[in-house]
Amino acid sequence: QVQLVESGGGLVQAGGSLRLSCAASGRTFSDYAMGWFRQAPGKGREFVASIKWDGDNTAYADSVKGRFTISRDNPNNTVYLQMSSLKPEDTAVYYCAADPYYGFTHSEDYDYWGQGTQVTVSS
Repeated sequence: QVQLVESGGGLVQAGGSLRLSCAASGRTFSDYAMGWFRQAPGKGREFVASIKWDGDNTAYADSVKGRFTISRDNPNNTVYLQMSSLKPEDTAVYYCAADPYYGFTHSEDYDYWGQGTQVTVSS
């Protein structure tokens, strides 16, 4: 089992920045690819970004490319999502997820999930 706990969400004005963190425990963190997803009210869970076990490969949704950066700190079992130039449409609950395999962009492909953290961007 892998336990994931997100933090860092909050209320921010459009154009602002936030950094989300996801702390992992339970198994060897570097054995897992990590992903960030988000879910806005009334919508499905949407892929945001993912990062390979060693951090050498990353992927982003087109909607966040150039504004968000995913990174990981394997010795400290943490993955981050740096969000900049935030827009009201970025408002959602953000979830981190873990899976042994890299490259997935569908939520159903990830084995482990955190409880989510709310990000609200005001216009």
